[in-house]
Amino acid sequence: MALSVAIGDINGVKVIKCTGYIDSENSGQIKTVIEDLLKAGSFKIVMDLGRVDYVSSAGWGLFVGYLHEARNNKGDIKICDMKKEVLEIFELLDFVNIFQYFKDSADAVKAF
Repeated sequence: MALSVAIGDINGVKVIKCTGYIDSENSGQIKTVIEDLLKAGSFKIVMDLGRVDYVSSAGWGLFVGYLHEARNNKGDIKICDMKKEVLEIFELLDFVNIFQYFKDSADAVKAF
């Protein structure tokens, strides 16, 4: 399944909504989007994974890779709205101690 990525803005927080699978073959799409946001000075980012069926280690690594830059610039990358299968892997990999997770993008945006 292909990946589609859309960017929204809620009160200055960039919300990246993904649909499909995030794996090593298509994670470059998200990489480009995140890099462009960071270069533009947008350091408050929410990854809305509500329509994502699978995230590979390459996908998780991508999010972790940009977390430091976002936090060093008084921002963060927050994750929201994961399907049960994706959330189980998120928890198994112990990302609950790295990222804040929220039920939906509205709650994630409020946390900023």
